[in-house]
Amino acid sequence: MRFSNLVLAGTAGLLAAAPASADTVCEWIEFGEAIATAAAPPPDAPRTGEHDRARTQMALAMFEALNAIDRKYESYVGMPQADAGASQDAAAATAAYQVMLAHAPGQKAALEDSYNVTMMGIGDAAARDKGKAVGEAAAKLALAVGGLDAKIPAANYRPRTSPGVWTATAMPVIQPYYVSMKTCILPRIDAVRPGPPPALTSARWAKDFEEIKRIGAKKSKERTAQQSLMAKYRITPNMTPSMRLIADAPGRSLVQNARMFSMAAMVADDTSLATADAKMHYNFWRPITAIRNAEDDGNKATAADPAWEPLIGTPNHPEYPCAHCSSAASTAAVLKSEVGDAPPGGVRVASRSVPNSIVQVVPTLDKWVEEVSASRIYGGVHYRFSNEAGEEIGRKVAAMALAKIMRPLPAKVASR
Repeated sequence: MRFSNLVLAGTAGLLAAAPASADTVCEWIEFGEAIATAAAPPPDAPRTGEHDRARTQMALAMFEALNAIDRKYESYVGMPQADAGASQDAAAATAAYQVMLAHAPGQKAALEDSYNVTMMGIGDAAARDKGKAVGEAAAKLALAVGGLDAKIPAANYRPRTSPGVWTATAMPVIQPYYVSMKTCILPRIDAVRPGPPPALTSARWAKDFEEIKRIGAKKSKERTAQQSLMAKYRITPNMTPSMRLIADAPGRSLVQNARMFSMAAMVADDTSLATADAKMHYNFWRPITAIRNAEDDGNKATAADPAWEPLIGTPNHPEYPCAHCSSAASTAAVLKSEVGDAPPGGVRVASRSVPNSIVQVVPTLDKWVEEVSASRIYGGVHYRFSNEAGEEIGRKVAAMALAKIMRPLPAKVASR
């Protein structure tokens, strides 16, 4: 990213302020989610592509502020070390507040109220003021991360058809500005683009076509009741319970938690961009289109069903690769770097697509990725080969991030 440098006066030899609550980062992450939801759609503020990075920039700002005070990792934005006596709570809250205020000025009253509640709880005025200054500096640097590259024009989608022949006119949910978004980790948006989907005349195509035709059909006789439930439950999986469980574990510091949230958000952003790039590049047909028009695929092993419907609604964008799968794989890889196969007690996953649903417990993070991928087949919206390609994208982006950004500092360097 394009970094700027800011010099802060700091003396690492001073005694640190009282330890901060391990909940501060989590509370502002959750509050930021609520603010971002309340701020959309306009007229809260004119919406541009930069708003897609609000929560990522907020998490990054908190990480940079906390890491400046409690230096444990490489800075992503070149943030210098700060006074160890600065309040970490004040730094984190200020960083989050300033970023969200920049993105959602229409929510200023709610932001100010919550910010004041946090700051009022910090009794040491000197430490509070120092922390505030650190948080403000971190927010400025974080707000410069991401955004749109003016040199790359947006890619407007054009519905394809023969001259004079009708075709569906709804635009994909993948926004034209996606190709112009600056990446956080990848050298370019197509750096991890997978190879093409199987040839329509191949045995692999016929195999995966028949699998989803049988299992993913709205009236499938092979899909179990549990599989049908999971197809719906995982339309919008929510990993907040697991991340909160990890963050609340004894012995974890604020900077550790901020790094986890920031790393997960940045990896998710680049994974999303890479997946969108591949989808638009290959423009591969969805099962509902392929199954209804199988007589045109040139494969004798496939048969058309003109009335076939999937269990769940087909997303309005190209099929290959699976975005749910790449997202799950990237998040799992980041969390595995924190806790191994699973947090104590298992992976806790909520759902935004099943109202008032209970949190589900899955034994391991790898099992969760496997179940997310399977749910897209049960739902009738993704082929197995697309799931595999999506998972590969997510793992590659996460591995690249963990190897090159926010790396732990050697003990001697961290203690300076």
